[in-house]
Amino acid sequence: MSASQTLGGVSRAGRILGPSLDKIIKNAAWRKHSHLVSASKSALDKLDSLSDSPLNDPNSPVVGFLFPDAESVLAPLLLAVDSAHPKVVEPALDCAFKLFSLGLFRGEIHSAAPKFVLFRLIDSVCKTGGLGDDAIELSVLRVLLAAVRSPLVAIRGDFLVSIVRSCYNVYLGGLNGTNQICAKSVLSQIMVIVFTRVEADAMHVSIPRVSVNELLEFTDKNLNEGSSILFCQNFVNEVMEASYGGPDSVNMAAPSPRRLQNGNAGESGDGESNDGAESGEGGGSSKIRDDGFLLFKNLCKLSMKFSSQEHSDDQILLRGKILSLELLKVVMDNGGPIWRTNDRFLNGIKQFLCLSLLKNSALSVMSIFQLQCSIFTSLLSKFRSGLKAEIGIFFPMLVLRVLENVLQPSFLQKMTVLNLLEKISHDSQIIIDIFVNYDCDVDSPNIFERIVNGLLKTALGPPSGSTTTLSPVQDITFRHESVKCLVNIVKSMGAWMDRQRLGDSYLPKTNESDTPSEKTDNQLTLNGEEGIISENEVQPEGNSDAVTLEQRRAFKLELQKGISLFNRKPSKGIEFLISTKKIGGSPADVASFLRNNTTGLNETMIGDYLGEREEFPLKVMHAYVDSFNFKGMDFGEAIRFFLRGFKLPGEAQKIDRIMEKFAERYCKCSPNSFTSADTAYVLAYSVIMLNTDAHNSMVKDKMTKADFIRNNRGIDDGKDLPEEYLGALYDQIVKNEIKMKADSSVPQSKQENSFNKLLGLDGILNLVTGKQTEEKALGANGLLIKDIQEQFKAKSGKSESVYHSVTDVAILRFMVEVCWGPMLAAFSVTLDQSDDRLATSQCLHGFRYAIHVTALMGMQTQRDAFVTSMAKFTYLHNAADMRQKNVDAVKAIITIAIEDGNHLQEAWEHILTCLSRIEHLQLLGEGAPTDATFFSGSNNELDDKSPRPIGFASLKKKGTIQNPAVMAVVRGGSYDSTSIGINTSGLVSPEQINNFISNLNLLDQIGNFELNHVFAHSQSLNSEAIVAFVKSLCKVSMSELQSPTDPRVFSLTKIVEIAHYNMNRIRLVWSRIWNVLSDFFVSVGLSENLSVAIFVMDSLRQLAMKFLEREELANYNFQNEFLRPFVIVMQKSSSTEIRELIVRCISQMVLSRVKNVKSGWKSVFMVFTTAAADERKNIVLLAFETMEKIVREYFPYITETEALTFTDCVKCLLTFTNSRFNSDVSLNAIAFLRFCAVKLAEGGLVYNKNSEVDGSSIPNANEGASTVEDFNDKDDHTSFWVPLLTGLSKLTNDPRSTIRKGSLEVLFNILKDHGHLFSNLFWTAVFNSVIFPIFKGASDKKDTDMNNGQSSSVSMSPRLEGSTWDSETSAVATDCLIDLFVSFFDVVRSQLPSVISILTGLIRSPVQGPATAGVGALVHLSSEVGSRFSEDEWNAIFLGLKEAATSAVPGFLKVLRTMDNINVPGLSDSYSDIDMSSDQGYSNEDLEDDNLQTASYVVLRVKSHVAMQLLILQVAADLYKIHLETFSAANMTVLLEVFSLVASHAHELNSETILQKKLEKVCSILELTAPPIVHFENESHKNFLNFLQNSLVDNPSLSKKMNIEAKLVAVCEDILQIYLKCTELQSSEQKPVLHWILPLGTAKKEELATRTFLAVSALQALNGLEKASFRRHVSQLFPLLVDLVKSEHTSGEVQHVLSNIFQSCIGPIIRE
Repeated sequence: MSASQTLGGVSRAGRILGPSLDKIIKNAAWRKHSHLVSASKSALDKLDSLSDSPLNDPNSPVVGFLFPDAESVLAPLLLAVDSAHPKVVEPALDCAFKLFSLGLFRGEIHSAAPKFVLFRLIDSVCKTGGLGDDAIELSVLRVLLAAVRSPLVAIRGDFLVSIVRSCYNVYLGGLNGTNQICAKSVLSQIMVIVFTRVEADAMHVSIPRVSVNELLEFTDKNLNEGSSILFCQNFVNEVMEASYGGPDSVNMAAPSPRRLQNGNAGESGDGESNDGAESGEGGGSSKIRDDGFLLFKNLCKLSMKFSSQEHSDDQILLRGKILSLELLKVVMDNGGPIWRTNDRFLNGIKQFLCLSLLKNSALSVMSIFQLQCSIFTSLLSKFRSGLKAEIGIFFPMLVLRVLENVLQPSFLQKMTVLNLLEKISHDSQIIIDIFVNYDCDVDSPNIFERIVNGLLKTALGPPSGSTTTLSPVQDITFRHESVKCLVNIVKSMGAWMDRQRLGDSYLPKTNESDTPSEKTDNQLTLNGEEGIISENEVQPEGNSDAVTLEQRRAFKLELQKGISLFNRKPSKGIEFLISTKKIGGSPADVASFLRNNTTGLNETMIGDYLGEREEFPLKVMHAYVDSFNFKGMDFGEAIRFFLRGFKLPGEAQKIDRIMEKFAERYCKCSPNSFTSADTAYVLAYSVIMLNTDAHNSMVKDKMTKADFIRNNRGIDDGKDLPEEYLGALYDQIVKNEIKMKADSSVPQSKQENSFNKLLGLDGILNLVTGKQTEEKALGANGLLIKDIQEQFKAKSGKSESVYHSVTDVAILRFMVEVCWGPMLAAFSVTLDQSDDRLATSQCLHGFRYAIHVTALMGMQTQRDAFVTSMAKFTYLHNAADMRQKNVDAVKAIITIAIEDGNHLQEAWEHILTCLSRIEHLQLLGEGAPTDATFFSGSNNELDDKSPRPIGFASLKKKGTIQNPAVMAVVRGGSYDSTSIGINTSGLVSPEQINNFISNLNLLDQIGNFELNHVFAHSQSLNSEAIVAFVKSLCKVSMSELQSPTDPRVFSLTKIVEIAHYNMNRIRLVWSRIWNVLSDFFVSVGLSENLSVAIFVMDSLRQLAMKFLEREELANYNFQNEFLRPFVIVMQKSSSTEIRELIVRCISQMVLSRVKNVKSGWKSVFMVFTTAAADERKNIVLLAFETMEKIVREYFPYITETEALTFTDCVKCLLTFTNSRFNSDVSLNAIAFLRFCAVKLAEGGLVYNKNSEVDGSSIPNANEGASTVEDFNDKDDHTSFWVPLLTGLSKLTNDPRSTIRKGSLEVLFNILKDHGHLFSNLFWTAVFNSVIFPIFKGASDKKDTDMNNGQSSSVSMSPRLEGSTWDSETSAVATDCLIDLFVSFFDVVRSQLPSVISILTGLIRSPVQGPATAGVGALVHLSSEVGSRFSEDEWNAIFLGLKEAATSAVPGFLKVLRTMDNINVPGLSDSYSDIDMSSDQGYSNEDLEDDNLQTASYVVLRVKSHVAMQLLILQVAADLYKIHLETFSAANMTVLLEVFSLVASHAHELNSETILQKKLEKVCSILELTAPPIVHFENESHKNFLNFLQNSLVDNPSLSKKMNIEAKLVAVCEDILQIYLKCTELQSSEQKPVLHWILPLGTAKKEELATRTFLAVSALQALNGLEKASFRRHVSQLFPLLVDLVKSEHTSGEVQHVLSNIFQSCIGPIIRE
């Protein structure tokens, strides 16, 4: 073993000490250091005998040695260090370093034990630093760092400070830059060590390493000598990583060290776990923490040292100040939770660090400003919850002051501020907290608002025309940096919002792991201070408090509005504040507001308001003064205290009022001060004058003390105040000016932003912006600093001390309201003016983040503003001017559509418009023809949906093509124009074309994939978003298609794609989508542009085919809704092509997807129903062809899931029956209706058992009918019969005979075949609503003809001849009716009165056919079931006949009266004239056309009326024969009335001779047969006569009972009188006639001849009477018989019968 290895013995400490002592001996000068050498040898000998002691001496400074041994072996080490000989000192320092590093030194070192060997050792080491040797300086630093680093050595209090000071000295007086950097590094590492232990309150902790490179961020970069930084970093790492090797090393189970980055140290796991309960205590009383606090305090004091007046430019002092601030920065960057949770440390920040920042803010040294900003950033990031008031002061002072200086800022200062803002803008929680705690706090400045507005001003640059000190490069740099900050702010807002929305609740977080955590650029701290905030400091604001926060914000804004108004017009401001309840309405409340809440209030305005003479301000002033308590104050102190809050007004009267009240109040508080208030009043005035005189520079001749005393003589009730008192008062005022508390020694400059005054910061800012020398102390402004410190204390009791934290994203709404305008302006201006790719990229990111936030928050106005601006910046509307930044904007818009599509709502329209324009430009670039050329082309090529190229080369390759569409685009248009190039005028140069083509090449960056991805991504949109998306797409498509110059289908095709993509969504969502699409398809389907309409209808067909592939469950209605556009367009379109296309589309869909059609049947039938009524034959036939196939082959599908579709099918078929093009279609439709009836009777419908069909279930069954309620049957089947039967019923009035007959036959066949299924109630409804309307419709038309004869005879006359109900139809209808009635007589017997009414109505029809049919039907009915009729039923029949006979008479007479007003030429009132003119010929030219038409109509009516009346008599006679056996007296009476009435009516008609002659003339003119009036009279009397004769014969008893014989005789008398009257006229009134009047005589003879048979019948009837009967009546008959004998007859029959009467009847009576 060599000698060197045995030096020092076997002990651990000896192995270190031995070689070092040996080296000391060798390097020492024997003569000069003889004592050192001998001590070293002695120590070596001692070490040889020592080994590590098993006894652990706690007092020993060396591990393993007893205390005496340790003292002796360390003595030479001390001597060596003190020797001041570098060669000796160096090994001694190296030995000390090793002993400290290896943990062989231990003990507590403090100033109270200066004799302790380690104290003396370190103290000597500190002194050695001044030897002037580079190596020694480094060794000293190494030893000191190792000493502090050692966990076994506790360096306390002042001694720790002295170590730091020694390192300071090395830094300040170091021989080279490397040593100085090392000194700074060591100091920084010492800070990290000390305060890491303070956090943990333990010695054994993991210590982070400092980063030397970061320490040179602001200063000392000039000290770097090549590799100095690397050297210093290794130097520190070597000391920190040295192995301790001591016995306690096993206890140091600390986590692996973590490096320090960006000046921030991560807290160790041990540190946090050891903090424990003590961290919450106010004192933090452990020695470790005491040492740390003392060091922190001294650092703050060092940073506040200022040079003396004599040495104002002390660079060493300045460097020391800067170093102190750098060390404070390190401390704050590494600060942990103790600085927030421990009151002592938190107060330390407030008392010392904040004071240091405040004092140093007066300096203009850039590095100090940068350090202040950096420290402030740490405070803001980590400790803002405990420093709310302080941050509220410093933020405007440090940051906003510089930020808002736009014209003449310091470039470095402003860049520093912008960097600071960029850092904090990355932390979303800081941004949120600033807004919540300042902008929403009444007592705090609007920091967030000012940040945003300041950044906006910077981004916009100096106003045009202003003078600025900035170079263009600096200005651009500022602009870009400010935009970057704004982008980061809105990005952070979005990130915070996303975190909260995703459920990342705002809870305290601890370190997630003990492993090193690398921080990214976007993280200023490990989640900032929020990671470790204790609950007792922060007031969380959850969702429930969002409203409270909103109220606070609103309160603040309104209060500021009131204050601003007050500063302009105080009275108005107070009124506003009272009206908005910001202050109370009493004078005391207003006074309290003016005195206590002076933030922002203008002191001059306060004084003006208090001096007003109006009642309310006067009361306020009194209350204001009364709020002061002057008790115990002398007069000067009181008036100074009183005038602190406002400025006295300039008007003397106002001052007078205020001073008068002040004097009163002062005397009240101090009653023994003056004899009266007048004294105080006058003295107050004198003091005010003295203050002005003494301190106004304009006053040259100052008032002396003697002058002041003289001016105030006799003011105390004629007595003088003591001169001593006045003199003292004079001195006080002259030395110390009376001024407001906010005044500063620097003249107050008007601040551009009023928020400075809100904080009372005018003085501070004036101080800071004043021209200060670098080292000038605050001096006279010490009072100001005191005042600010008082503000800190005062605000601790206000709301500012309560720090709020929110988790409700609603707070972002208020933030956006503040910042969206400035952000929009900044991004827009920058994007518009700058071509820098980085700047424009930042702006586009800003737009993206802003849209993200506003969209998710539902802020429509703000969102749309950002989206619209961004869309405009795409320049797609003006493509010739596009640049790369515009293409980037397009890309950003696509990204926004993908990322935030769920929240864009109405803003989708702008985005989709951009996509549309991109596609248009790309097509133009490819040389494809425009859609407009396709639309204007032939419609024959409907299936070719893609326009074919028209043959010219790609536009990108050929720049001179003069295509009109391209020209329009090149010219460009406004963003809001419908098409891209709306301006069609003006020429385009080749240069413009080439520019445009190059811009199209730019658009190649956006491929079809990106374009289509937006639409494909629609599948991922949520329910609300997809509806908004579709709405917007429809709007864009509509604007495309309606373009007057360039209609396009891009969006239309995308609509089809979108519908395909989203068809699988849930029904609720899809139905909402389709509601929008449906309206769109209808609107476009009705377009005037046929090609567009056909295109959209075909697109709709494709969608429908796709949709019908999906199954639909029963009772759903969505298929019907889906097909609704087809129905609406079919009903409204005026285009034949479109209607035909729809029919084909529906046919194809139904026939190919028939199994899947459910509710869609309703729309299908509605389309076919519309087609059936179409005016184009091919459409009707096409629709019916499909309808025929559906009914024949697919009828079960129609009613498979919903039986109500049967009703729609029936309606459709009914419409086809009305087709006027092809009777075969109508007849087939009727046949299909019968087929439907068969199916219905068979029970072929599937019914929904849950919804029984009653009267309310068939609202559409019988549209337009008033008797729907008649079908109130609970049976499901019967409800479906209704539309079928009522439809056929209506069809019976069709103008076509075959259709009428067919529908009648089918209707009654259906009723007859399936009537057994109907209930009695339903039969009643069938008769009322199906059968009776058939005849009612016909009879109503005829009644209308009859009733309107007078007014519209011209138009009515043809209807009688060409009526829709001809004889054949009437016969069929009545036969069917009676046949049905007879078949179901027992069921429908109750309907007999109505049936009779129908038949009698037919009988009295003016048309012969229906009347004949009615007669036959009535007879048929009576013959079939007459035997089953009751007496009452027969009576009803006969009464019906009577009503038929009589009801027609009034209308008929009314028609006859129309002839009274018609003059027929050749007729006179005398009979002879009439008779003589009968053969004279006239033409129709002698009568007017209208009169001729009327007369013709009357002739026809007379004929039909006569026929109807005679038919009634015939029916009566026939019914009598049928009913003969059971004929009753009542029925006989009715029949007698019928015959009598008709006969009387006939006689009356025949007596209208003038009328008859007029009618004869008309008939002659019109070549018509004359109406049979005479025949009517004859026949009516003949029938009456026959009826009476038959009654006498057939029913003698009843005849006798009713005295029929007398009635017979009376009728015979009437007949004979009529005959006689005719003969008498001929014979008695005959006069000499002219030779040409023969035709009249002939006519009379003809009339007599027609009446002869009636007279003969009457005479024969009389002749047939029994003798007794004849005898009873002979007295009244005989005169008539005699007259007959005298009369002239045209036939011998009368004479023959008359002869028989005389022979057989008269003769026997005479002979008797």
